[in-house]
Amino acid sequence: MIKDQVGRILSVHLAGVDGLCAGCRWWWARLSPYPCYQAEWATRLHARVATRRFLDGLR
Repeated sequence: MIKDQVGRILSVHLAGVDGLCAGCRWWWARLSPYPCYQAEWATRLHARVATRRFLDGLR
């Protein structure tokens, strides 16, 4: 379920042409600078999983 959430957040919370998060504006009508907290969380989790997969492949 977390993987689906990460993919959904990364696909929606993108930088708009004005430098604000398009997902925050669309979902919550908030003007948040990009990267917003949701995009940062999803990017960190995605990177952590990819790194773990890579390091496990080296063993």
